[in-house]
Amino acid sequence: MHVPSDLVHRLRDRFTESGYTIDGVRERLGGVAAAALAREELVPALRATRDNDPLGTLIRLWWLGVPVSTAAADLPLADLIDAGLAVRVGDAVQATVHLQPWDVGGDRLAWVVSDRKVRPGDPALRRDHVVGAGGASANLAQFAWTPPVESALDLGTGCGVQVLHLAGRARRIVATDVNPRAVELAELSWRLSGVEGVESRAGSLFEPVEHERFDLVVSNPPFVISPEGRFTYRESGFPADGFCREMLRRVPRHLNPGGHGRFLANWLHLKGEDWQDRVGGWLTGTGCDGWMVQRDVQDPAEYVELWLRDAAEQGTTAYRQHYDEWLAWFESLGVVGVGFGWISLHNSGAMDPVVRVEELSQRVELPVGAYVPDVLDGVAVAHRIGDDELLDAHLAVAEGVVEERVGPPGAEHPSRIVLRQTGGLHRAVNVGTVEAALAGACDGELPLRPLLAAIAELMGDDERELFDRAPAALRPLIAEGFFRIVDTAANTR
Repeated sequence: MHVPSDLVHRLRDRFTESGYTIDGVRERLGGVAAAALAREELVPALRATRDNDPLGTLIRLWWLGVPVSTAAADLPLADLIDAGLAVRVGDAVQATVHLQPWDVGGDRLAWVVSDRKVRPGDPALRRDHVVGAGGASANLAQFAWTPPVESALDLGTGCGVQVLHLAGRARRIVATDVNPRAVELAELSWRLSGVEGVESRAGSLFEPVEHERFDLVVSNPPFVISPEGRFTYRESGFPADGFCREMLRRVPRHLNPGGHGRFLANWLHLKGEDWQDRVGGWLTGTGCDGWMVQRDVQDPAEYVELWLRDAAEQGTTAYRQHYDEWLAWFESLGVVGVGFGWISLHNSGAMDPVVRVEELSQRVELPVGAYVPDVLDGVAVAHRIGDDELLDAHLAVAEGVVEERVGPPGAEHPSRIVLRQTGGLHRAVNVGTVEAALAGACDGELPLRPLLAAIAELMGDDERELFDRAPAALRPLIAEGFFRIVDTAANTR
């Protein structure tokens, strides 16, 4: 597909003039049609765009993928057809690609080019299908946010959406994909969005960057776990969840000192195994500090149904066969669930890297990437500090932590005390009266030991026993960000 620069500029100008932007489309469609479109229901969006005005026509042509009349299109149709972006269908024209505006934040305008969405009744997906940007793309962009870096790698760029988020934050960007067609469409996404200087390369995993290192590596990899790799955009051909494990194994050799890796992944829950121990082992072997968060878990049938719908196979003659074969394969492996979530690696250079694996289902503050270093730092400090060192440290309650007391009205003592984060990961934890008292007293001014001594006297507890118990009770609260250790000689530790 060769798209001349002049045509790219004309399309960008037309999109901007007509309001074919993320805000323009949202306003035009309205809440009902937008919500229906998220469910792959087109009728409300077709009704909202039936006036043949410029914006409505662009939405129909490029986003909804339906034929529009050549009179209404008001586009350089001959050039679009010559470039392979559209074809004539009788007296109408139909796009051959899906071209959608995308929100990258700030005042920048961006568009993403991919293959057209396949819906029930459409021809089957081509093996080298390039999927468009969606919820997972936005999820990774929030998780992968970092302050500006010198160099970044987008591993498995697909339609190129992560590069649009990296632009302006990384001086040098390399993007790779095993699918040459994905590289081709990604380059068009960047050109339409005014992003220049990206180094694009075709190849599997880290082969295109074999001897290179980066400050940031991001990836929304082909993590779907299936008995066969039918579609390049979602399946790797590696056995089970082996691709994500292998990707993590190789990442450290491509991270600069202090560099970060941010990824999405799937992993198996196997009968008789603790999933946290299993996938935690992936991180332990990297030599980097690591944080793995499970955001969702599906049972085997839910998982298979999701990805059969993704390929628009419901209603086809092969649907039941593929469903049955996939479930039988899961059963042979002892699969009881499939987890989805984030993985972060930090090449901290520590001799004793720390790893945390957990499940978080609650709403979190965005962008998550902005406070990933704080999460890893809290885990590392809680792991490495000795008992005596902790008792002599100055603690402060983290910003945004509030206390909730639960009990019958008028009761002298609460039945439950909860510390809750109003920002960040929005964690909540039940605590005892000692921890609650510390939360009310710790401001970084005094060491922990005299504060505990005062609490022991006030509560009538044995001071020595409280000193012995406190480190074990406080380490999880430091690791989870409820308390921070204040470095009285500088800033925070």
